[in-house]
Parts: sequence; structure tokens; C-alpha cells
Amino acid sequence: MAGGRSRGAATLIAVAVVLAWLVVGGIAGPYAGKLGDVATNDNASFLPADAEATRAQDLAAGFVAEPTTPALVVYARSTGITPADTRRAVADSARFAQVDGVVGPLPPPIASQDGQALQVVVPIDDSEGERIGQVVDELRSIAGGDRDGLTVDVAGPAGLLADLIEVFSAIDGPLLLVTLVVVLIILLIVYRSPVLWVFPLLAAGMSYALASVFVYSLAKNDVIKLNGQAQGILTVLVFGAGTDYALLLIARYREELHRHERPWDAMRAAWRGAAPAIAASGATVIVSLLCLLLSSLNSNRALGPVAAIGIAATLLVMLTFLPALLVLGGRRAFWPRTPRVDRADPQTEHGLWARIAGFVARRARVVWLTTAVVLALLTLGLTQLGATTLGQSELFTDRTDSVAGQEVIARHYPAGTGSPATVFTRQQSAGQVAQVAQGVPGVAAVRPVTRRDQTGPPDPNAPPLVVDGRVQLEATLTDPPDSDAAERTIRDLREAVHRVPAADAVVGGFTAIDVDTSDASTRDRNVIIPVVLAVIAVILALLLRALVAPVLLIATVVLSFLATLGLCAVIFRYLLDFPGVDASFPLFAFVFLVALGIDYNIFLMSRVREESVRRGTRAGVLAGLTVTGGVITSAGIVLAATFSALAVLPLVVLVELGVAVAVGVLLDTIVVRSLLVPALSYDIGPKVWWPSRLSRSARNDTEVQRAR
Repeated sequence: MAGGRSRGAATLIAVAVVLAWLVVGGIAGPYAGKLGDVATNDNASFLPADAEATRAQDLAAGFVAEPTTPALVVYARSTGITPADTRRAVADSARFAQVDGVVGPLPPPIASQDGQALQVVVPIDDSEGERIGQVVDELRSIAGGDRDGLTVDVAGPAGLLADLIEVFSAIDGPLLLVTLVVVLIILLIVYRSPVLWVFPLLAAGMSYALASVFVYSLAKNDVIKLNGQAQGILTVLVFGAGTDYALLLIARYREELHRHERPWDAMRAAWRGAAPAIAASGATVIVSLLCLLLSSLNSNRALGPVAAIGIAATLLVMLTFLPALLVLGGRRAFWPRTPRVDRADPQTEHGLWARIAGFVARRARVVWLTTAVVLALLTLGLTQLGATTLGQSELFTDRTDSVAGQEVIARHYPAGTGSPATVFTRQQSAGQVAQVAQGVPGVAAVRPVTRRDQTGPPDPNAPPLVVDGRVQLEATLTDPPDSDAAERTIRDLREAVHRVPAADAVVGGFTAIDVDTSDASTRDRNVIIPVVLAVIAVILALLLRALVAPVLLIATVVLSFLATLGLCAVIFRYLLDFPGVDASFPLFAFVFLVALGIDYNIFLMSRVREESVRRGTRAGVLAGLTVTGGVITSAGIVLAATFSALAVLPLVVLVELGVAVAVGVLLDTIVVRSLLVPALSYDIGPKVWWPSRLSRSARNDTEVQRAR
């Protein structure tokens, strides 16, 4: 009777937990599709307040009635623009001015010197926000497509922003669907059960819904600035990490079902065994991600809390909702491979990994030296990495309308036309600053902004517009505004105008934003990476109650990270034909690879320590590797596959990050965690736990070495 009452109470508790979470899911679920409504994709809004481009943007607000972002509609005919083409551009311009969000009247079309192109500058009110994408779509609809040899494209900053918004709109649909399908397929392969895959997938979906509520609320109330990149990473991170945690808990639950008759007792034992490792793993990732709050870029500072919220929600769901589901499913959830109570040693179910453990024991020093040398050789690929700021034409994996339009502008106009650098200077120094700016290589022309510029074409004889004692100069660059050459010109321009006495010159504009973003990314990388390593070292020391093991684990993960970057550099350049990586890529790759790579070492070494207490260190290493090998490798494959889903978004930055995380996670799970760490730990022996008491216990280690 007591057993029946206990079983009934356990079932009621599990039912109550599941029902409570289903209510939460019903409330939170709709928010998963609303994150795009509160996302912002304007690069300037992510800059630090003290960046020169930010100060220039603040000064620019005083020179216009309404801050605008220009769209550049360009018409081109290789045989020369005809009178009919000109009439079409003029008629289109009149219709553009009537579109809601466009600040008119518009200046007349600008003809190129070679007579093969016309360009219409269409200022769009910045207050439109994300609706700029809809305004650009209307402009494209009015302009129509290519016809009779005349090409028509909408480019410029507004065109680029519209294309980015369109790309990120796929997050709530295709990216989420692909991620779900990938996880489902892998779970079916891993479990070979028509039932069991439902539990981790349902729990991961619940995690995503819960995270979405908090992220949506913070973004809507301007606590964080959510962008499409962070939104995409949140999707794959929650499903990838959530499935990893589920795999670990389910594997331990399966072990305990061999030892306990009742599912409730098995889950209680499994939870006690797996929860500390899962919690430590999640805490490591959360703390590492929160280190991004040290970033000077708002975009990075937003990604940290967004991703950390995702992991926190995942931990909560996987340690409460998933166990309740598994208890209700009982042994039937594993059908047709139903675990029976046989008190069998867990190692007996892992034949392949028992053989790998035996190989590691027999050749420990050779294994860790060989794997370390191989990883070190892969780091040589770092010479091919070439971190830079990707240009507009290099940003997308597809050739978008804005890219095509920018290429036309670069062929027929000074490439910086439509996106000039802006120079703000004191009125009394304006002439000298203009003269100095004109002499900078890469600057095609410099002119002051005049009052008549606000209502019609520029008048060269009109006096400069003066606001609070300052004059605005526009410097047209000879190179495309998103090119490396244009960035060098901006740096030279800043250096030149800053030397003018008492000018207090400030240089901003589209290219200046890219320059300041790149500089901030470099600063962030140099500050945040050491902090993340220090934080992880402290967490590992507390978890493993040792100092040697954490140092070894961090060293192996850093080596794996550098090897991943080297291998990815070769893949990007020679297989994917990418021009390089964005300046933010090394930091993002580091945070995710090191945090997630440490995850798997925590899963392994926490189990190794548990077994070492009972068996001795070397026997514990072999037992830990044997029983965790399959589940951690499966978890790594899941995470690699989910991050690979980022490839459905045609952005080079996200494709590169997805490839890097996938490659790095596979290196960690297959090479580092399966061979390097166990072999190194086995070779060192009990001293790996120094200075804890376990380091002074050599029980069973001598016998294990003799047996091998």
C-alpha cells in the first residue's frame, strides 16, 4: 500500500508539473513569433555613445528637419541613357515623393558623366524604423524591374537595410522550421524510438517560448536592443543546448532504470547525478555570455543577455518539465529498446566506447601528444583568416538588389555618391577644413550643406547652413562606402581634419560607422576574451574542487578554438569563397565555442570525478569516458547541426558563425573530449585533482595500469 501511495503521489506531482508548464507554454507560445516586431537592425544604433560616428549623427540631427536614410534608385543602360529613360526616372521620382515615409520634394535625377546611368536620391524618414523596409519595397514596386536593356536597382543605406530586414524575417519561419527538423531527425537516429524524441523536442520548444517572453518584454521596453543576428542565435542556441541537456538527462535516466523498479526512483537518482553537471554547464555558458555586457557595442551587449536568457530558460525547463514528462512516460517511452531492471554496470551497454577507453589507456601519452600536435597544425590556417569589415557586396551569400545597385553606382559614379562622409566643424574653420579634406587621397569632392539643400538641388553659390556655430561638409569618396579603401580614407580624413586648429572637427557617415564598429569589435575582443577565460576557470575549479584539471581543460578548449579558426579560415577561403570574416567574428566564435566546448568537458569530467571517488582516478577516467562517450557525441552532433541551420539565412556573418560552431563542437566532442582530455587525465593520474584530497588517492590506479 505504501508503495502504491508513493507511486500515486509521484504521478500526481509529475502531472501537476506538466500541466503547469503547459499553461506557461500556452501564454508564452505566441511571443515566439513576435520577436521580429521588436528587433532593430540599424548599425548606428549599436555604436557606443562616445564613438565619433555617434557624435556626428547627433550633430547631423540639427542640420535637417527630419533625420533620413537615403535610398538610391539607379537606372543604367550600357548603350547610354535615352530620353525615354530620363522621362521614366523623372516620372518615378514624382511617384516616389508621394510614398508615405519619403521626405520630399526630391532633387532631379543625377546623370553620370559617362551618360550611361541616372540616380535618384530618395530620403526616407528615420522615424519609420523597421518600416523602412516596406518603404523601399514600395520604391522597388514603382521603379519596376529591368526592361528593354534598362536595369533598375534600389541601393544605398536604405536599400541595404531593407534587404537585411527581409533576411531576418526568415528567422520566425524557415530558420525555426529547419532547426526543428534537424533536431527531430537526429533524435530519431539517436533513440531509434517512435516515442522518445517527443519529450526533448517538446521541452526545447517550451524553453524557446519561455525565453521569447522575457526577450520580447526587455526589447519592447528598450532595456536591450534586439537585432536579427541575436534573434537567430537565440533560436539555434535554445534548441541545440536544450537538446544537449535532454540527451544527458535521458541517458542517465536510462542507466538508473536498470537499477530501479519505479521510474520515479530512477528519475530521482538520475536527477541527482546529472543535474549538477547540467546546471554547472548552463551556468558556465550564462556567465560567459554575460561577459558580453563588457562590450562597447550595443549589439554585443544585447546578444549576451538574450542568449543568457535562452540558456537560463532552457535549464529551468530541462530540469523540471522534462523530468516530469519522462516520469509519466516511464519505461514505455524507450520502446522498443525498453530498459529492464538487471543491475547491469552501465559500461556494459557501451561496447564501442569501452573499446575506445581501452585504446586510450594503452596509448595514453601517444594519444594526447598526437591529438595536440594535430590541433596545433590546424592553427596554422589562422594566417588565412584575415579579419576585416565585410563590404555590402560581401555581406550576403546571394546577390541582392542593393548589392547590384551599389555595383552600378561604383561603375558610373564616384563610388561614394549617395553615402558621403559628413564632416562637422566650427564655422570659422570650415574653409580650411574643406581644403584639407579635399586634399585627402580617396576624397572625390567636398561641399558644404546649404539651406536650399533641404528643399531642392544644391546651389553652389548659396551660403553654408550654420547650426550652433557649426557647418556640415559632405565629402564624396572615390571608393564604395563599404570597402576597405573607403575605411582607410575615413581614417586618413579624420587624422587630417583633426589637425586643423580650433576646428573641433567630427567625421561621420555610413563608412565612419563601419570604422568605429570595427575598432569597437577589436577592443571588445581584447577585453572580453581574458575575462571569459578567468570566469570559466573559477567555475571549473569550484565544480571539480581542483586547480590542475581546470587549467588543463581550458588549455585544451583554447587549443581547440584556435584549431577551429584555422580550419574555418581554410574552409571560408577555399571552399566557400568568402572574402574574409567580420571583425566581430573572432569574439562571437570564441564565446560560443569556448563556453559550449567547456560544456562537454564538464559533462565528462564531472562524471569522471564521480567515478574516481569510487574506483580511483585512472579507472574513473575510463568509466567516465565509456558511459558518457555516446551521449556527449550525440549532443555535439545535435548542437553542430542546429548551428548549421544558420546557413538558411543568406548572410555571410551568420553562415560563418554557424560553420565555426559546428566545426568547433565536432572537434571538441570527437577529438578533444573523446581522446585528448581522457588521455591527458589518464596519463597524469590522481595529480589531475590537485590540491584536493582525491589527488592523494591512488586506489585502483596501479591495478588498472597493470590490467592494461
